[in-house]
Amino acid sequence: MNYPVWQLDFAGGGLLIALIATLHVYISHFAIGGGLFLVLTEHKGLRENSPSILGYVYKHTRLFVLLTMVLGALTGVGIWFTISVLNPAATSKLIHLFVFAWATEWVFFLVEIISLFIYYKTFNRISNRTHLTIGWIYFAAAFLSLFVINGIVGFMLTPGEWLITGNFWHGFFHPTFWPSLFFRFFLAIMLAGLFGFLTASWSKDDALRTTLVRYCAKWLLAPFVLFLTSAWWYKSALPPDMHELIFKNMPDIQPVIKIFIVCSPLIILGGLGMAIKMPANINRGLAAVMLVLGLFYLGSFEFIRESGRRPYIIHNFMYSNTILKTEIDAVKDAGILHTAKWVDTREIKDENMSKTGRQVFDLLCLSCHSVGGPFNNITSLTQGMKPKGMTFIYESMGNKRAYMPPFIATAKEAEALTHFIFSDLER
Repeated sequence: MNYPVWQLDFAGGGLLIALIATLHVYISHFAIGGGLFLVLTEHKGLRENSPSILGYVYKHTRLFVLLTMVLGALTGVGIWFTISVLNPAATSKLIHLFVFAWATEWVFFLVEIISLFIYYKTFNRISNRTHLTIGWIYFAAAFLSLFVINGIVGFMLTPGEWLITGNFWHGFFHPTFWPSLFFRFFLAIMLAGLFGFLTASWSKDDALRTTLVRYCAKWLLAPFVLFLTSAWWYKSALPPDMHELIFKNMPDIQPVIKIFIVCSPLIILGGLGMAIKMPANINRGLAAVMLVLGLFYLGSFEFIRESGRRPYIIHNFMYSNTILKTEIDAVKDAGILHTAKWVDTREIKDENMSKTGRQVFDLLCLSCHSVGGPFNNITSLTQGMKPKGMTFIYESMGNKRAYMPPFIATAKEAEALTHFIFSDLER
């Protein structure tokens, strides 16, 4: 309410953030597991006195640098830009509450950048011990970056005692901090194996390719049981009401949960398939499929986690439409148009029903609903309904439809919103 609304009709409902965030989180997890993969694979090459393995590590590092430091950095900036214009109120809250945590994370990120470039540029130029030390510094900085980000991002899902105390440490070490950290770390190791498949499958040396592909399969398969255990721990740590909402009462999440469940055995089967000696072209094709499968796997998890906060953007504190839980009664009494700062028409008249209805839609609905887009398309959801049916929808929000914020518009504002949905939107 305190910031202007960026009207993204088609891309509303979280489409833009879903596209950018999924790609960035995929790459950033690879940046953590991949760092460990680099140093341990270099250790393997030195231990076995294998120039071919060390040559593979060098080539893999080149891809690693390009993906994590170019595409990863660009999508990271993209996330900041997107969340700051889509939900500036929540972004502002995170910055003010965790300002020192952000500063700490950026220091770790700077160490990552410097150490990775030094690691890449000093292959065969410095002693093996020093080179490995630089690799370990990169991995330590990457893991600590995950440690900090995990505290901030997970806070939005389960703020825990912070809701009562307002204490920084209560918010940072929230109820899902540890299971989420282990879950993401094991996932990062598995992603290192997936990317390893891709680079290993391009080796022209059949014996080396077979050795490396089987080595990468261990990275994918070995942590899988620990990954599933941490996923169960993560699920168990969710508050009971949130658990009920995610796994039973949100119909649009259920297909995504099925995708996550189906991807689990496919990941295992794919890893086992890669471990079998196959021609190079089949190895490459399967490696590419596995990489896409990993993106769907991580994307489905992030979608479930993001959707699990509903109807909030910060659980039990700020609703997805940026209205604070403590402000609900006051806004309901005064009306949303008289409370919001960035509206140009506050009085509803017969001649401006469309305009004021659009404003009410932007303020209360646009954060979750698109207009003609793939996510929560308001025109599809209201297809076949009568305007009178919206009254039932409004009354059920926040109770029967617990995944939606309470409807806090006045009767006149509700009338304008209904007019806008049924008279101004193309069907």
